[in-house]
Amino acid sequence: MEFSDTLEDLAKKVRIDILKMTSKAGSGHPGGSLSCVDILVTVYFKILNHKPNIPDWEDRDRFILSKGHAAPALYSILAKCGYISERELNGFRNLGSILQGHPDRKLPGVEVSTGSLGQGLSIAAGVALSAKMNRKNYYTYVLIGDGECDEGQIWEAAMFASHNKLDNLIAIVDRNKFQIDDLTENVVALEPFSKKWESFGWHACEIDGNNIHELVNIFRQIKPLTGKPKVIIAHTLKGKGISFMEGSNEYHGKCLTNEECIRACKELS
Repeated sequence: MEFSDTLEDLAKKVRIDILKMTSKAGSGHPGGSLSCVDILVTVYFKILNHKPNIPDWEDRDRFILSKGHAAPALYSILAKCGYISERELNGFRNLGSILQGHPDRKLPGVEVSTGSLGQGLSIAAGVALSAKMNRKNYYTYVLIGDGECDEGQIWEAAMFASHNKLDNLIAIVDRNKFQIDDLTENVVALEPFSKKWESFGWHACEIDGNNIHELVNIFRQIKPLTGKPKVIIAHTLKGKGISFMEGSNEYHGKCLTNEECIRACKELS
């Protein structure tokens, strides 16, 4: 991140990285990566207590990307933070590259290998419980997709976290309202979504997940709350930032052509 960059400037650069990575590879999930960019920018540059020069720092906050198919967004963020070189982004999904299609914990800055949806919240709950048991003050953050909230393991983990009063656990749901097959509400309806989380014993709130100012404020408001785990339902647009991608499920696993990529990057410049 350059000193003169605002977080909004940085988000544009991350989106350009996502488009170039997936287009060059001809593989990946650009739509769901674009929707969560503002969340990741906010977490890594305003909220997370971490030291990129010491990736295994014992007292670091932990971040887990449960929706592992959004790896391009995470990789760009890790490069901007200094965990990896910007040059590594050119090798995304190439044979032998350190940047696999889903995050691998061998990569500096990646806590957990993810990609099997529904598992991230369980892992995060275990990490948060470990912090409690070891009297550590770090927080655990986990970004989950709304589509994976169809899975029973999510709600089992939600019950476990509530039962153990894991108030050092903050989940963020990328509520872009799509999953691979269709709109979430057409596959297995999630609404009333926040009330479901509250009924499972969580502090729940809903915000515009593509508004960095709102994101910064809500993290600061929700973090001090005690006695319960917390969830931020962040309403986002799939394909956010690109006029012909926003609010569409067409680019869930479809990458842009070179011409489309050039056009999209110009929109962000």
